[in-house]
Amino acid sequence: MDPIDVAVDLAGVDDLLTDDERDIRAAVRTFAQARIAPHVADWFERGTVEDPRGLTRELGRLGVLGMHLQGYGCAGMTATQYGLTCLELEAVDSGIRSLVSVQGSLAMYALWRWGSSELKDEWLPRMAAGEAIGCFGLTEPDHGSDPAAMHTHARRYGDDWILNGRKTWITNGSIADIAVIWANTDEGIRGFAVPTTTPGFSAHDIRHKLSLRASITSELVIEDVRVPSASAFASVRGLAGPLSCLNEARFGIIWGSLGAARTCLSAALRYSIERSQFGRPIAGFQLTQQKLADMEVEYTKGLLLALHLGRRKDAGVLKPAQVSLGKLNNVREALEICRTARTVLGANGISLEYPVIRHMNNLESVLTYEGTVEMHTLVIGKAMTGIDAFR
Repeated sequence: MDPIDVAVDLAGVDDLLTDDERDIRAAVRTFAQARIAPHVADWFERGTVEDPRGLTRELGRLGVLGMHLQGYGCAGMTATQYGLTCLELEAVDSGIRSLVSVQGSLAMYALWRWGSSELKDEWLPRMAAGEAIGCFGLTEPDHGSDPAAMHTHARRYGDDWILNGRKTWITNGSIADIAVIWANTDEGIRGFAVPTTTPGFSAHDIRHKLSLRASITSELVIEDVRVPSASAFASVRGLAGPLSCLNEARFGIIWGSLGAARTCLSAALRYSIERSQFGRPIAGFQLTQQKLADMEVEYTKGLLLALHLGRRKDAGVLKPAQVSLGKLNNVREALEICRTARTVLGANGISLEYPVIRHMNNLESVLTYEGTVEMHTLVIGKAMTGIDAFR
């Protein structure tokens, strides 16, 4: 094992993992480092992912798409194994973890949890194999943290539904084959499985991003899109549907953000040992060691929290407020680790020759999506006080 890896796991958290968990982690790390790491800085700089469909098929063959779901060609792995997978993917880039997270924890999970048997049979095996790509349409241009006020609506038309609206900041949007769209109806908020070839559906990539550039982000335009009644999720009404999916995705972020943190901590540690100033490695200066120690402490606490929540999820006792606790803490501390690592690297910290600025920029988005800092703070506050402060 690389001495840097040993130093980064100073507390020996690795000893708490099972052999199967280490095997899954090793397989994903090997794939990510060989297939993605050599190219991702270039993808980030160019603002595009080379052959995203080919990459998705490779991820399908690896078995990580919907890996925590049962049946339909899904791997049926544990939540903790899925978390470790997210960590290893985001150790390379948040955008790659987002691709897998949106596919498995949002689009596939929505179909798996709320879709009909026909929808599951039609889509889930292809999505697990990476042969079909999904996206998840909840956020709108004017409604992010308050999805209940969404403008997208659906009305009955005979045996069909007619959908109209717009969704934005949608990962995988322009390459998706199936879109899970949430819309207001006379019966409350409902979910719909919409093939992206349906007339009236279009997706347009969002340009000029300075974060998650190695990720496809789109706006969805839905104009008189007509789908059969079988496309509607029959068993759920209201925000319970989309929020159940978001909790799945947020769980992956709890782990994934630590992958970005680990990469930046490792880069800072290695750089501090190799970089000399005033006749000695900068790792030998007290201020640098304080930065390294602080990063190590926060990374270790975040990893222990992620593992604890993973064990709770595997036991079926994880609560939404606990997911908010993990997402808020781990992303916030991971971002601070990346920022501190940038200072250790000095001017080199802003170069794509090193991974730090890329991870730092990516985490600015991760801090916001799947629930902002403010929203998760209020979820935790309500759980502690019993008082709803959202309105």
